[in-house]
Amino acid sequence: MKAIWHGGFIYTMLEEGDLTEAVYVEDGVIKGTGSYERLKKKYGSPETEEISLNGAVMFPGFVDSHLHLIGHGEKQLQLDLSALTSKEAILQAAKEREQQLPEGDWLIGEGWNENQFETPDYLVKHDLDRLFPDRPVLLKRICRHAIAVNSAALQAAGISRNTPDPDGGVIVKDANGEPTGLLFDKAQDLILKAVPPVSQHYVDEALTAAIEDCWTKGLTGGHSEDLSYYGDVSVPMKAYEKAAASGKYPFRCHLLVHHEAVDRWEQLEKPSGPYVEFGAMKIFADGALGGRTALLKEPYQDDPSTNGVQVHDDETLGQLIRKAREKGMEVAVHAIGDLAFEKVLNAIEKHPPKNGRHDRLIHAQVLNDELIEKAARMPIALDLQPHFVASDFPWVIDRLGKDRMNTAFAWKTLMSKGILCAGGSDAPIEPVDPLLGIQSAVLRKSSHEQNGPSYYESECLTVYEAIKLYTEGSAGIIYKETSRGKIAEGYDADFTILSEDPFAIDPVKLHLLDIEKTVINGQIVYEK
Repeated sequence: MKAIWHGGFIYTMLEEGDLTEAVYVEDGVIKGTGSYERLKKKYGSPETEEISLNGAVMFPGFVDSHLHLIGHGEKQLQLDLSALTSKEAILQAAKEREQQLPEGDWLIGEGWNENQFETPDYLVKHDLDRLFPDRPVLLKRICRHAIAVNSAALQAAGISRNTPDPDGGVIVKDANGEPTGLLFDKAQDLILKAVPPVSQHYVDEALTAAIEDCWTKGLTGGHSEDLSYYGDVSVPMKAYEKAAASGKYPFRCHLLVHHEAVDRWEQLEKPSGPYVEFGAMKIFADGALGGRTALLKEPYQDDPSTNGVQVHDDETLGQLIRKAREKGMEVAVHAIGDLAFEKVLNAIEKHPPKNGRHDRLIHAQVLNDELIEKAARMPIALDLQPHFVASDFPWVIDRLGKDRMNTAFAWKTLMSKGILCAGGSDAPIEPVDPLLGIQSAVLRKSSHEQNGPSYYESECLTVYEAIKLYTEGSAGIIYKETSRGKIAEGYDADFTILSEDPFAIDPVKLHLLDIEKTVINGQIVYEK
């Protein structure tokens, strides 16, 4: 297919403010940019379509550098609790959902957040047991590092007062030693293993729902981690083969491979083509701030009895990174707390990636000056989730204490040190909409407050810097800096087309921009 795009504002992202009048695309690749008349003269033919932007604003395709694509689709299919602001509302929604379920099925919900309640108390089994005495219930906290379950689910998983905490996890128990129904990090696996396996059809449906939703948000691709959560690795692999690799649902899927899935993954035939590829080996170093399981150097300000959870001891972390190197892979490590981040940097120092390659550290929320300087000297890149600012403030200040906040969520500082940074959502934990991420990076305001302040304004990004995270950053972090993330000759014809110019409006209105079209490989996959 040949097409000349023109008649709007086309930001190349080659440098700030750089515009081109028109773009010529052939077979999914940009073959020329420049004046409309010149391109028309050079490439115009009966087969060349002319597509007017009608005054809309074109960017290189926005790519989410860290999400769980199938999990995002599940949120469309399952009970979504993320907007509910009380235990009562959650219980009512769960009871309504139960009416749609066959007898014996587990009731599974996603996204509760006690920080939205008037009194921020966790959900526990006593909340659930009175409404669900027999059916197992599993409700995932928004961070996916904690779950609340009822007694029937504990029983199905064989968890009792005598069950010890697994490595890297916590089974919360009351004063009498009884499990409360709240489980953190690796302890969740004890429950998840008891849940009946999902069907191939369910995973297929979740993935296609996710891709279709991402198109409507202007996303042309995503770096996803979901190969180890749906039974055998072949199940999600088949879903990606059927949906994306086949070209039926075009979307640039770059897949991380969880260390628990990597051996089995190696044995399988891999989907290929322009829409599915595989990247680094995923490891978790700690938990999350919401459940106080992110691993900190000093105890939590609002609970000095803990400084978080170390998912792997130092020796195991080193062994896992060495395993990746033996397989010719980089690592992508979830590290939220400063102590987790430090331990990961130390392990990478001992087992560095090959020359010219880099490892990915995901989240990097709580750091200090020394760690930032060390990271800038090392072969690493960072996956940032700007919308965490909107979700975690103001409660995170009480959790961490003001002293630690000066180098927390420090996106501007990290970018100013020359560290390669990419932008993502961590969907389904945060909304997948990249415009919300861009807006959060620019404004640094809480979504829990009407007309609230900007938090730590010195870390606010410009609109250009924020968009770069989702274009140049998301391309560079997977070594695609010469083929994606810019509008230039030889680059992939992936475009996000907005209704208005984000550089010309008040950033408070960024989330109100419409997605006019989403274009992948030269093909319009979504049109308003």
